[in-house]
Amino acid sequence: MKHRNPRFRHLLLMFIGLLTPMASWAQAPTEINLGNTAWVLTSTALVLFMTLPGLSLFYGGLVRTKNVLSVLMQCFAITCLVSLLWFIYAYSLAFGTGNALIGDLDKLFMAGVEENSLTGDIPETVFAMFQLTFAIITPALVVGAFAERMKFSAMLLFSALWLTLVYAPVAHWVWGGGWLSKLGVLDFAGGIVVHITAGVAALVAALVLGCRHGFPTTAMLPHNMTMAVTGAGMLWVGWFGFNAGSALAANGNAGMAMMVTHLSAAAGALAWMMMEWFKFGKPSALGIVTGMVAGLGTITPASGYVGPAGGVLIGTVAGIVCFHATQYVKRVLKIDDSLDVFPVHGVGGMLGTLAAGVFASTDLGLFKGQGFGAGVTSMAQQLGVQFLAVIATVAYTAAMTFIALKLVERLVGLRVGREDEIGGLDIALHEERGYDL
Repeated sequence: MKHRNPRFRHLLLMFIGLLTPMASWAQAPTEINLGNTAWVLTSTALVLFMTLPGLSLFYGGLVRTKNVLSVLMQCFAITCLVSLLWFIYAYSLAFGTGNALIGDLDKLFMAGVEENSLTGDIPETVFAMFQLTFAIITPALVVGAFAERMKFSAMLLFSALWLTLVYAPVAHWVWGGGWLSKLGVLDFAGGIVVHITAGVAALVAALVLGCRHGFPTTAMLPHNMTMAVTGAGMLWVGWFGFNAGSALAANGNAGMAMMVTHLSAAAGALAWMMMEWFKFGKPSALGIVTGMVAGLGTITPASGYVGPAGGVLIGTVAGIVCFHATQYVKRVLKIDDSLDVFPVHGVGGMLGTLAAGVFASTDLGLFKGQGFGAGVTSMAQQLGVQFLAVIATVAYTAAMTFIALKLVERLVGLRVGREDEIGGLDIALHEERGYDL
């Protein structure tokens, strides 16, 4: 329709001219979302809380009295070391543009990460800090495999090498625009990046270092279950930041991730407890908290993609499968993964990654999820991508972990001497004791 009135046409053009820049501005991601930023800030604190003090107390309570300070020291030192390496180069390797395998060094020393720079609609400083807390807890999880026998210097050097050779590349594959993300892999909060890498590294480390003196004939019981249960409770609470925070927004996706995380933890704890009760005649505090961790680790990759019923089923299966995996590794294979990192985190991460490929489907009725990955059109295709991700991550992590351990062994040695191990690492390495009794 044409308007003959030139004055009307002039006013109409002026109005359109005013609206056009407003529309362009509204579409451009140039403004911070305060609600999302507040939630991710909170989640960052929660995830750091998982390592300090959650994991520290959980692991500290599970070792013997003579080694409690060594474990607390390792978790604290890893937090400091990884934080500085993240600032220097690891953030850039994980989230720099780079290529399909690794990021570039454009963000070396956090170059360009300024007060006003954004990742999506949150400050890049907040995004980098949130991702840093994941980079901290992953090598800290591996500590549980070689607890009570690795040199402190070896632990520091290994953690630095492992962050560089394993964590940063795999994080780039999945979350930094790498080859797995392009295939449409589902890993909402770190089943692949955190739990599979940590679990596989733990298994390799346990095999390379060998068993603790006296294993498996000597009982090596937790020295303080009160401490361990306290730390486990902190992990449960902190995991809400781990999973729900990975939505990077205060929205329904974060809310669903929080709900399925909680339900899976509860189901995993009760499933493990019942298995233990049936097999050994009594339920234990150690069993129920370990089942909780299994439920949490297994739901992690699927947490942003599945519904509540899927979360309960995943947690239940996690408690049963990880319980039997722990028994098999310790009693049949006689591998001294001191604090069961591989059977809980590694097996749980693999199980959850594959489960995401099933329960993300929107066609499962009560168990329906929220849809497959970008470009994926069927459950079979999604499962294929998930399986490929598991195999590639396991193979790569195992190879790089072995190389890192052998390099550390050549440079500083891996294990403390026999007398120091028998006497305890607290005195041998730090000249301190956890308790004056």
